Amino acid sequence: MKKYVITGLLIWIPLVITIWVLKLILDALDQTLLLLPPAFRTENWLGLHVPGMGVVMTFVVVLLTGVFATNLLGARLVRLWHEILHRIPVVNSIYSSVKQISDTLFSSSGQAFRKALLVQWPREGMWTIAFLTGLPGGDVVNHLQSDYISVYVPTTPNPTGGYFVFVARKDVIELDMSVDAALKYIISMGVAPPNGKPNRK
Repeated sequence: MKKYVITGLLIWIPLVITIWVLKLILDALDQTLLLLPPAFRTENWLGLHVPGMGVVMTFVVVLLTGVFATNLLGARLVRLWHEILHRIPVVNSIYSSVKQISDTLFSSSGQAFRKALLVQWPREGMWTIAFLTGLPGGDVVNHLQSDYISVYVPTTPNPTGGYFVFVARKDVIELDMSVDAALKYIISMGVAPPNGKPNRK
């Protein structure tokens, strides 16, 4: 009986959690429909609310924004918008920080979270998976005597929390593992290795 219950839970728990997360995302994106004029909402021209229309609208808005921002006029307006936001005291600090992080993460030329690394943490002799985020900058460079890199050490099982540290490049091992595979390995607390089975030597 215990074996059957555990097997059933292993099947249903991931499925239920996946559906719940997807529902949260869909509900959040559907809120974008509230920004539309009432005449354009599905309730008015279809007579009912269509779940998922927020996803479509979000995609369309993001796509059109990207198209607009890449032409000459759009690029000038975007620069003007950035300058205005940078002049507002409280908004400036929040917007600048978020923009810098998003530019680093999503820029095609950036190196953030492009490589999975093996570093000694939290002390020498203990190893964990970390991610390359770039190179030290600012006055930090003047106080580091050798070649250092910036890494993010995520916590388990929630990788959104972690530690930002500078590590000597010579003390880092670059893994032949994708970032997605490394994240799955971290979230599973090592239960699900990237190759699907535990390594035995």
